[in-house]
Amino acid sequence: MSLRINDIAPDFTANSTEGEIRLHDWIGDSYAILFSHPRDFTPVCTTEFGAVAQLVPDFEKRNTKVLGVSVDSVEDHAKWKRDIETVAGTPANFAIIDDTSLAVAKAYDMLPAEFYLPTEGRTPAHSATVRTVFIIGPDKKVRLTMTYPMSVGRNFAEIIRALDAIQTTDGVPLATPANWVPGQDVIVALALDDAAAEAKYGALDKKLPYLRFAKDPKNG
Repeated sequence: MSLRINDIAPDFTANSTEGEIRLHDWIGDSYAILFSHPRDFTPVCTTEFGAVAQLVPDFEKRNTKVLGVSVDSVEDHAKWKRDIETVAGTPANFAIIDDTSLAVAKAYDMLPAEFYLPTEGRTPAHSATVRTVFIIGPDKKVRLTMTYPMSVGRNFAEIIRALDAIQTTDGVPLATPANWVPGQDVIVALALDDAAAEAKYGALDKKLPYLRFAKDPKNG
């Protein structure tokens, strides 16, 4: 069964570069982002984890914890972190879990079921599909997923933008339009009629009967 948006993110306990982590306990009341990778010491993934290292303060401002998932050992992760820090020019202050067993990759449905996975001599190609970003809410539900091929580096500006959109619309009758960034107008859900929408969010910019914009309440 595929892992879908609004499913409870599978809980797991795993060893990491910062000790044992039980996912749901580790998330607590925060948001969390899991970044999965097919192997340590691979070029694209090194640049990606370098980007994560640079963005840790931005995630912290958003009450968001980041957790790397790679299919190698904690010992390898510790060595790889030195390369990541060289590329990033900053410490890699986030945990990377040991998923040599592929337990997390399987729980999060990142491996094609028919693919043969050798126990010895595994290469990045065998776990090439372990290239997904998961944004998880404080309620432990999957809020968003993005999956990339090995040849395409992730756009972390988009991951931050998507996180901002999720947090802006979380639990309120709002949505964000295409290409939205914080501070821009948001869409009012059809669950509110015009009068209720105006009472809650002020004057509306009515483009269509079903497309009504209001000022971003987080920047009001």
